[in-house]
Amino acid sequence: MTPQRHQRIKDMLDKRQPDLTVCMEGVHKTHNLAAVVRTCDAIGVSDVHAIWKNEQMQVRGGSAAGSHNWIDVHNYSQTKDAINTLKAQGMQILVTNLSDTAVDFRDIDYTKPTAIILGQEKFGASDTALAMADQDIVIPMVGMVQSLNVSVACSVVLYEAQRQRQIAGMYDKPTLPEQRRQKVLFEGGHPIFAEACQRKGLPYPVIDEDGQIVASEGWWQKMQMNKSAWQSLDD
Repeated sequence: MTPQRHQRIKDMLDKRQPDLTVCMEGVHKTHNLAAVVRTCDAIGVSDVHAIWKNEQMQVRGGSAAGSHNWIDVHNYSQTKDAINTLKAQGMQILVTNLSDTAVDFRDIDYTKPTAIILGQEKFGASDTALAMADQDIVIPMVGMVQSLNVSVACSVVLYEAQRQRQIAGMYDKPTLPEQRRQKVLFEGGHPIFAEACQRKGLPYPVIDEDGQIVASEGWWQKMQMNKSAWQSLDD
């Protein structure tokens, strides 16, 4: 890993916002999945949650959403499981939905831990998501259409969240746990070695301040062997 790449990854990790996330409920069009994940990376979101309505959709959508190397995608088959997980992390749950109780998306305090539910392209958020959410939000529309494309709506809301968090200085202090930083530094800076670790079942080594791998001689020896050969060393 070059010093320039190492510094770029570190700068990115310093801006990550682990308490800001998006949950896609049944979003399945590949271009929307890719656009949402791309926007999340640009904003500094580290995790995206996705609820899949059937196995086939999960295979297609999961592959598209998980293709971005810098975002962790967490998959669920049930809406209630996803939202309960987010609530357990102390997130306020917002859902994009036109209702009598909905508020302008700019009236929300996004400096709080926040999860934004994005409903399915055609039908929107499910009854379960609407019932479990803390607040409905809307993006004001003055034209003939009543809603934006789901990925566009995601971008609009997330950039308001970014604006508020920048004013509050939340991008000035790193908050991503060290273990998570190490994982990204290794996978992003040494992808060939990361793939070999996954294939051989080896633990990830430590990455030092210069972006170099710090590992024992035993680790390096096992890196050069097939799995059956290095397992024999442990017997």
